[in-house]
Amino acid sequence: MASMRDIKRRRGSVQSTQQITKAMKLVSTVKLQKAKQRAEETTNYFDAMYRTVQGMLAKSGNINHPYLNPSNSSKKLVIMITSNKGLAGGYNSNVIKLITQGDFKREDVMISAVGKKGKEYMARTEYQIVADHSDLIDYPLYENARQIAKEALDLFAKGEVGEIYLAYTHFKNTVSHIPTLIKLLPVEADQNVQQTEEDKIPMNFEPKEEEALQLIIPTYITSLIYGGMLESVASENGARMQAMDSATSNAEEIIDKLTLQYNRARQGAITQELTEIIAGAQAIS
Repeated sequence: MASMRDIKRRRGSVQSTQQITKAMKLVSTVKLQKAKQRAEETTNYFDAMYRTVQGMLAKSGNINHPYLNPSNSSKKLVIMITSNKGLAGGYNSNVIKLITQGDFKREDVMISAVGKKGKEYMARTEYQIVADHSDLIDYPLYENARQIAKEALDLFAKGEVGEIYLAYTHFKNTVSHIPTLIKLLPVEADQNVQQTEEDKIPMNFEPKEEEALQLIIPTYITSLIYGGMLESVASENGARMQAMDSATSNAEEIIDKLTLQYNRARQGAITQELTEIIAGAQAIS
């Protein structure tokens, strides 16, 4: 059985850890409110952008454009958004699993990392890291997303990659965060989007289809990346808040158990001392 000193030392250590988890939960709660507000303020724009482009593709018929046609390259670029810090439950590992446990072959995958945790894991498991934008995830800006999109589009235009994907965590609400993998290029019409009779009317482009898509698609992809970054930041702080709340509750349970053990050990020590005093007194008499 552990001594009173050992129990007391362990209880003090757990109490110190609990103070840290409480502080981290508080910080994550504040950050979550700000990140949630940013994500919610821009959701309508990204949804409108998505519906607009999907509506255009549904009305356009067959257009011969590089952004819409598969290339000959088997390489797949994955823009993977994780965090720069840990202690967020399964937040980072769930995004990683989208790639490592999906249908991608390791030799065909190229990673554009947004977040140190994802980059470090993929590098350890020998995935090819072609870009590191980890510093941009701390406070995402639209210009950051434009930079990432431009690099990805350049690789696609050169024929170095045949497909581009975005792996991030969709922020549904404070307690629900959904790991999501979407295909950015070649752009495909979403078959799940319901079309009205008006949507089936062919669309005429001005300027020509190629010129219009050359302007629209990069903005579309930039918007999806930026939206993914904002939702990921909100999801990260939500996941960390939950993880720290669970850690604080677990620490409280451990402290209660250790307190009970300490009291039992203390009572046992007092009983032992009394027994020895009584035995000594009887021996003298």
